[in-house]
Amino acid sequence: MPELPEAETVTRALERVLPGRKITGVMVRVPKLRTSLQPLADADLAGHVFTAVHRRGRYIILTMDDQRGLLLHLGMTGAVSVVPAIESPRHHEHVILKLDNGDSFRFEDPRRFGLLECHPLKTDGLPTVLDFLGPEPLTEDFCTEYFYQMAHRRHIAVKELLMDNTVVTGVGNIYATESLFMAGIRPIHRSDRLSRMECGRLVDAVKEILTRAIAAGGTTISDFRGVDGSEGNFNRELLIYGKVGEPCPHCGAILRTVKLGGRSSCYCPKCQK
Repeated sequence: MPELPEAETVTRALERVLPGRKITGVMVRVPKLRTSLQPLADADLAGHVFTAVHRRGRYIILTMDDQRGLLLHLGMTGAVSVVPAIESPRHHEHVILKLDNGDSFRFEDPRRFGLLECHPLKTDGLPTVLDFLGPEPLTEDFCTEYFYQMAHRRHIAVKELLMDNTVVTGVGNIYATESLFMAGIRPIHRSDRLSRMECGRLVDAVKEILTRAIAAGGTTISDFRGVDGSEGNFNRELLIYGKVGEPCPHCGAILRTVKLGGRSSCYCPKCQK
């Protein structure tokens, strides 16, 4: 599932082409994705202009000129593109917005776990449905002391804490795995037993891994594509994600896996304590 770097990659691409474009037509080709698309079809979007594009966690907000925004989540297989409106729709392009310059914004999602909804926006430019999200990991709000305090309020595995969007938003399985490896902490390490030093190492690792992943255009494991159809390149830099049974790139020990919350999590039995 796309995580923060993939959402940021899409956001930056859309920022270059959507602001200033007027919606001239709306085509909704299926009744629902993760949620019903009927409210979107009834939202009277034609005639409104996109004014900005920004991201919150894994969500992308397409701001319009009437204090509303389109809330987009890619789900597992979602992808967006901006292509000439005369191009025939692909089979899984479920929502198409025609634009005043002859292009069209398209949302494609074979498995339909994505989301595209219209919401009123608050003064901070965000819809209230995102109020549950924790701090952005690349901001100063996500710091050693904050993470230490949150870790010691819970009695769960540190990887589960790191992937809790109410604690810090946008860190999913791929980047949590790589960050824990960089910090030398096992995914099953109890959160309330982390020292401040360990929390600091992990916070720093999360920031470094996410920054590098954004620079590489995200990670494509199976489905993710950027707005131009390109794949993310950070998969070339992954050290242990998806490499169970292979030797650790640092010490040579065989990488192991543990189940957490229904997900397999790779780790090194020697490098991670």
